[in-house]
Amino acid sequence: MADIGQFWEDARTAAKLNPLQEYFGPRMWGSITPESYAFGDSPAMADELAALVVEGRKTATASALADYESAGEPLPQRGDLFIIVDGAGEPRALIRTTDVRVVPFSQVDADHAAAEAEGDGSLERWRSGHRDFFERTIGFTEDMPVVLERFELLYPSRWKPLLG
Repeated sequence: MADIGQFWEDARTAAKLNPLQEYFGPRMWGSITPESYAFGDSPAMADELAALVVEGRKTATASALADYESAGEPLPQRGDLFIIVDGAGEPRALIRTTDVRVVPFSQVDADHAAAEAEGDGSLERWRSGHRDFFERTIGFTEDMPVVLERFELLYPSRWKPLLG
């Protein structure tokens, strides 16, 4: 398993999270190692979804609000950093949350489904896949509150520097 600490050192430098440290000192969000987690409920799903993030195609995720409540965890906030790991726990990406909202499952829109980039990206595929996921993990109802999170990929950057 790759070292999360080493990944964080590489990622925060590459993402320029603390570019003026020598003048202003370290910034909290550029110093503290972010929480790491895998998307999905199996190693295969974690691998697939981490790859979509690294490719820059997956820029959103959804979770059951009940998962946060039962764990006593706060919802993600705009600006939060997270390290995404694959099914083996290997760090693959550093992301930053850009938007969080809570809506009933039945009100998730096609734009969010497309941003999750799973399957064909359609709302119908999103509803089917997430209904199955929630039935397996927590239970499902059409009006269950769902946390919709948007994020940006900070590292590895999908943009390559131009060669001069």
